[in-house]
Amino acid sequence: MKQHDRAEISASTLYIVPTPIGNLGDITQRALTVLAGVDLIAAEDTRHTGLLLQHFAITARLFALHDHNEQQRAESLLAKLRDGQSIALVSDAGTPLINDPGYHLVRLCREAGIRVVPLPGACAAIAALSAAGLPSDRFCYEGFLPAKSKGRCDTLRALEQEPRTLIFYESTHRLLDSLQDMVSVLGPERYVVLAREITKTWETIYGAPVGELLAWVQEDENRRKGEMVLIVEGYHAADDALPPEALRTLALLQGELPLKKAAALAAEIHGVKKNALYKYALAQQGE
Repeated sequence: MKQHDRAEISASTLYIVPTPIGNLGDITQRALTVLAGVDLIAAEDTRHTGLLLQHFAITARLFALHDHNEQQRAESLLAKLRDGQSIALVSDAGTPLINDPGYHLVRLCREAGIRVVPLPGACAAIAALSAAGLPSDRFCYEGFLPAKSKGRCDTLRALEQEPRTLIFYESTHRLLDSLQDMVSVLGPERYVVLAREITKTWETIYGAPVGELLAWVQEDENRRKGEMVLIVEGYHAADDALPPEALRTLALLQGELPLKKAAALAAEIHGVKKNALYKYALAQQGE
């Protein structure tokens, strides 16, 4: 049998096992083999994982590992791994550690020299990105936006000029508020794709300028139900736009040098046209 076809379970090994985000048919054969063969499964919610295992007729020992107990219980799991046990780490859905528990355990294992084996599988962020029709060669995964408007707006302002595609998770009860804040901070024309209930019965993927997307979601309450991913188009500077870094440098130099000299130095540092910076500074002085 070829090496890549083998599914042997190794002692003293932590397996990172993705589980379906909706459609149970998305689980891999390798994931099923690992779940059935390890000594212990560390699960975010043992009841939820228990139902998954029951569906696939897998009998296994379960160990609860979630956000509220991970730092305390990770040492216990590490001890079991050192004793030769094999452990699978699963979350409620998708790939563990992607906005789910597991970081502290994996970090401890890496530091202790315990082998960590990742299995590929379901991930809502990647599934949504693959169908969004936005650039996917470079992207930023940002998880959930802050719950309060000020925190959300501060986060969005920090990302306002990020050129890479942005990926956010969002909850049902905060979707409208988040879209409204995107309109305020990013502008109504920024293109955003809403992917909800990926792989499930009511899967919906809809993209539009965020002002239009907000109106579309407001039209039907069902459009803001379920598990949601927001894929936001990256920032595109206008051809004649001056880089913010160049403007900041210009402002600093203006305090110490004549305007023409400040513009010339800032232009040389940032590789932009001197006349454009000079005209910008004159306009600012006029204001």
